[in-house]
Amino acid sequence: MTASTEPIKELRITRVFDAPREMVFEVWTKPEHQVHWMGPKDFTVPSCEIDFRVGGSYRTCIVEPTGIEYWMRGVYREIVVPEKLVFTFAWEEEGERGMENIVTLRFFDEGDKQGSKTRFEFLQTPFQSVTERDSHDGGWTQCFDRLAAYLETGVIAANAGEKI
Repeated sequence: MTASTEPIKELRITRVFDAPREMVFEVWTKPEHQVHWMGPKDFTVPSCEIDFRVGGSYRTCIVEPTGIEYWMRGVYREIVVPEKLVFTFAWEEEGERGMENIVTLRFFDEGDKQGSKTRFEFLQTPFQSVTERDSHDGGWTQCFDRLAAYLETGVIAANAGEKI
């Protein structure tokens, strides 16, 4: 393949969340938070298990409005609180793990007041095709929209201003 036709093997997404870095990091670490925002728009999360430590694993089920279940799982490879998470990601297909890739999350203080906002950088790689990459782009983008809403209403309202 030439450079002009070779599929892009990675997905990068950058977002700024209106919440402190520690809070944005924290909602990735506990099932009681992830059930509120993981998955695309209108999906539910009936199951989310997290063993949050290097070498620990996660397994989550997201369900689309028609009732179709999608299971994902992986292993945490690197944890630097509250700066960085690296973990594997694979869809389960008929109980078996599908192709695995690596997700790297970076969290940076941003905003006028230190800690008032978080710049979030997401990297997932490798993908076998542009179609596969683009389907993940759509799903993660909707997921991060839900995360932003959860940070603004769910976490902050539920904790009445307390640190998570």
